[in-house]
Amino acid sequence: MAPERIGLYPGTFDPVTNGHLDIIRRGSKLVDHLVIGVATNPSKDPLFSLDERVKMVRAETAELAQNCAAKITVEPFDDLLMAFAETIGAVIIIRGLRAVSDFEYEFQMAGMNAFLNPDVETVFLMADAKYQPIASKLVKEIASYGGRIDQFIPKRVAHAVRAQIADRRRRKAAP
Repeated sequence: MAPERIGLYPGTFDPVTNGHLDIIRRGSKLVDHLVIGVATNPSKDPLFSLDERVKMVRAETAELAQNCAAKITVEPFDDLLMAFAETIGAVIIIRGLRAVSDFEYEFQMAGMNAFLNPDVETVFLMADAKYQPIASKLVKEIASYGGRIDQFIPKRVAHAVRAQIADRRRRKAAP
């Protein structure tokens, strides 16, 4: 029996978008077990805590996990990506690309990761055309101005984003 092929799809997922879910759905076809690694990222100011993001991704991938051939799990991590990949036994890192500008950054990261562990391959999946403009950062910005975000993220996540933004506004306005 062949060893289990474990793939890792890392990200901040703040919030998880329909584009992320598309990459998860497609990436799960490439491996036996897909670990969605939810990262802490101090350089970003997350709207949601790490625990909240993990719970959201788990909720949004639960149905997919039941209906696909690959095992799908969601794990938080606060480590160097390649160290986490080694810990879980990943042989593939899956990255989604929306535009050429994504590729430049991801290409550099893939090169560095290959130096750190040449046994782990990076695979790039192009975002479906309908998801290419979606970015978590833009979703949060649109929501902060009261714009419609339901077409970019799952309904439960949209509700959570609006509630979190409203809560932040209330805390800022409080004396």
